[in-house]
This record gives sequence, C-alpha cells and structure tokens, in this order.
Amino acid sequence: MTVNIDRDGHVVTVTIDRERKLNALDHPTIDALLGSLDLLDADDAVRAVVLTGAGSHAFSAGADIPSLTASIAGGPERALREVVRRGHALTRRIEEFPKPVIVAVNGLAYGAGCEITEAAPLAIATEHAMFAKPEISLGFPPPFGGSQRLPRHVGRKRGLEMILTGDPITAGRAAEIGLVNTVVPASELLAAAHHLADRIIRHAPTAVSACLRAVTRGINLPIDEGLAVEAACFAATVPTEGVRTGLRRFLDRTAARRSPDGRDTPAREQE
Repeated sequence: MTVNIDRDGHVVTVTIDRERKLNALDHPTIDALLGSLDLLDADDAVRAVVLTGAGSHAFSAGADIPSLTASIAGGPERALREVVRRGHALTRRIEEFPKPVIVAVNGLAYGAGCEITEAAPLAIATEHAMFAKPEISLGFPPPFGGSQRLPRHVGRKRGLEMILTGDPITAGRAAEIGLVNTVVPASELLAAAHHLADRIIRHAPTAVSACLRAVTRGINLPIDEGLAVEAACFAATVPTEGVRTGLRRFLDRTAARRSPDGRDTPAREQE
C-alpha cells in the first residue's frame, strides 16, 4: 500500500507512504489517493482530511521520474493521458473536495508535492519544509496545475520567480507569500493540523461545505459572478439543520444575557 488511512474521530489522516522514494507520486499512488478521497467523500462520519507524507524528509518530492519518463517516451498523447490528466484530476479533486483538506507538509514539497499544497484549501508546514517548482529543469512547465494555481494564489511575479528559476523556498517564505497558513516545529505538525481541523468541524458540515464551495468556485471569477456563486451557496444552506441550530443557539445565548429589565448584560458581567 502506498497510501495509508488513519481515523481519529471525525478527522482522517491520509499518508503518502513511499518514504524510500521521498513519497514521489507514481501513477498507482495518484490513483490510490483519488480512490481514498472518493471513499472519504462518501463517508458522512468523516468531517476533515489531513494529508501528509511518511517519514520526516518529504511530504512529496514530486512526480515519480521513472513513471514520468516512461509516459513521456510514449509521445504527447500518452504523456497527456497518463501525466497531465491524472495530475489535474488529483489536484482538482483536492481543490474541490467538499470537506476541508489540510496538507501537513513534513519536509520537501517539490513539483507535484508543491502543486498539491497549492490545490489544498489549507496547509501547515514544518520549520524544515522546503518548496520548489523544479519542472523547468526537466524541460517542461508544471503539469499538475501549478502554472495556474501558484500565480493566482501568491501573485504573478512571485509565482513566476519560483516557476522560472526552479529554486526552492523555505517554509517561512512559503508562509510569507501565502502558500501555507503557518509554520510549526516538526513535533507539532500533525497536532497542529488536527487542531485546525477541530476548529473547523465544530461548525455544521453543510456550512463548511458551502464556504469551501463559495470560495473555490468564486475566487477566480469576476466579482459579479463570484457574488452569484456566494448567493447560491447561501441559498443552499437556508433549509438546513445547521442554519436552524446555529440561529437557535445564538438567540438562546442572547436571551440568557438579558438582564431582568430587558437590557443586554455586558459580557464581562456574565463571566
């Protein structure tokens, strides 16, 4: 097995397990990740996914070069089918997943590993993590969506600097430009990812899914089209139990804060 799944309540950790290969993504591993995400999507008990790599050296060093070489040797059509379409399917699945995917970057995130980080809605990195877009040194542009997502997320000039030089950046720099949310010591990585997941899944799953959908679908649209996406996502939540429970909880708290004369009691007086 090149992909392991570990359940901890409503949070599932998915681990790319090719440590000897620095968790490089060959075709079967990508297919296994896609299959795992399909299973977790269908499981209502799963509320969030943490995606990481085995060991302490690499989240993923990128595409598996022998697999990549064989596909490219078969010509453009085979390379598009086996590399690009498969890679696009994985990063799009992560990007559009209806439950939060938190990438826990435990080391190198090069090539496809960086592209997965770009596609995920949230990411936490260890202090020793490094990020790079080295595809240019192999003679081609990023094939898993990185030429499109990275500039959109961090800015055209910052994205092109990484894509055109192939030079790595540190975890601190990745946080500075918005590629990851935060940087933590290696010993705290998974705990930090699970803590972030817990802060999210305390909210109604319908609300979480709607927020993810609104941002992911609207982020690259003109503002009027994005607002239409937001409106549709809001409307979809109106009849849900999540909205009924959330409003009732708020109103109950407000009623509990009211003093006998009907005025709201300051929060400090309630402590």
